[in-house]
Amino acid sequence: MGTVGSAGASGSSTVTGSARSVDASSRSVRRYRWLRVWGPGLIVMLADTDAGCLITAAQSGAQFGYAMVLPQLVLIPILFMVQEMTVRLGIVTGKGHGALIREHFGLGWAIVSAGTLMLSVVGALLTEFIGIAGVGELFGVSKWVTIPLATVLLVGIAFSGSYRRVEKIGVALGLFEFTFVIAMVMAHPTTQDLVRGLGTIPVGNSAYVYLVAANVGAVIMPWMIFYQQGAVIDKGLGVHDLGRERRDTAIGAVVTQGIMIVSVVATAAALVRTGAHPQLDTVADIVHIFAPVIGSWQAKTFIGAAMLGGAFVAALVVALAGTWGVTEVLGWKHSLNERLDRRNIGFYTMYTLAHVIGAILVLADFDLVNLAVGVQVMNAMLLPIVLGFLLLLEAKLPKRYRMRGVYKWVVTALCLIIMIFGLYMIGPLVGLW
Repeated sequence: MGTVGSAGASGSSTVTGSARSVDASSRSVRRYRWLRVWGPGLIVMLADTDAGCLITAAQSGAQFGYAMVLPQLVLIPILFMVQEMTVRLGIVTGKGHGALIREHFGLGWAIVSAGTLMLSVVGALLTEFIGIAGVGELFGVSKWVTIPLATVLLVGIAFSGSYRRVEKIGVALGLFEFTFVIAMVMAHPTTQDLVRGLGTIPVGNSAYVYLVAANVGAVIMPWMIFYQQGAVIDKGLGVHDLGRERRDTAIGAVVTQGIMIVSVVATAAALVRTGAHPQLDTVADIVHIFAPVIGSWQAKTFIGAAMLGGAFVAALVVALAGTWGVTEVLGWKHSLNERLDRRNIGFYTMYTLAHVIGAILVLADFDLVNLAVGVQVMNAMLLPIVLGFLLLLEAKLPKRYRMRGVYKWVVTALCLIIMIFGLYMIGPLVGLW
């Protein structure tokens, strides 16, 4: 009996051990799948919080203090909804945004979409390179050093022959944006001021409405849609990954708007302590308002790191978005998972040229102010076109993957509001009102 009982116990122990091994293996597989899917949503959102957006957020905090926090919170679900459509389009169809426009609306519309996208990409790269140059100058390094080095680094990353490697590097660079959190903590914002600001909505102030429009227009950039749709394809995600990629996108939306809120709160808190009301147009302007509050060296380090991280990840993502969009329309090979050869030389050449042209324009001291205004006008005009195509393409998905019910009408209404804000931005930029 003792022998039989011992054998039974041993068999039970073996079965239990096997079950535990299976459970551990299942958990490991689930964890691997999440890590495999994680990335496209986060990197595109980190790129959305680029140098220009951080400066816009700082300007918002400087002019209206904590009253600009609520609009940033409201933008979180809007940002998620738009990019979630992009995720479904890419994963379900296996085609990029430019390719789908060509397939459903013809080559002409695809060329218009891709051409204006590429122009806006070069314009966006100007902003990123100006940000990189501004950070270098904080530490006494000439733009003739920082811009060429940044160009070589950004081009070199794409030539690594692996989308996953490019994504990891991009996310790592983008995480430097969190150094703005340190600056915010050191600026000591008060809870009472924050709560009071959340309840303040000066809609009767035209300057406030304009800044809200600027923030809305900046949160959904045309290149984001082209990038994330291309990224989920290059990463090889399938329909079984939809749920996890939605979560990745949701986390990215919270992170990017969280950083924008930190920028607003930190700037508002610093100005409350100094009592100053400067115009913030450059990286140096922002550093100057933090220096008396947190120290000159700390301001340069934390603000500089945040701006540099945002500029680098945005430059990487923006150039890839434009290159994917154009090469999809032209029918060229366009994967980061293949090293340079005769078949994909057009893809890599276009990506390299985008960076080189942006760098030359910044180094050559063109009239960048007017050029930047022109780019903003073009982005505002492109936004309704891009969102319009996005909604039309989403409606062409297989029925089980489309939006339905109340959610569909909410998303459609929010997209229309964003389009209106985009068009509204054109007026002040060209002096109509």
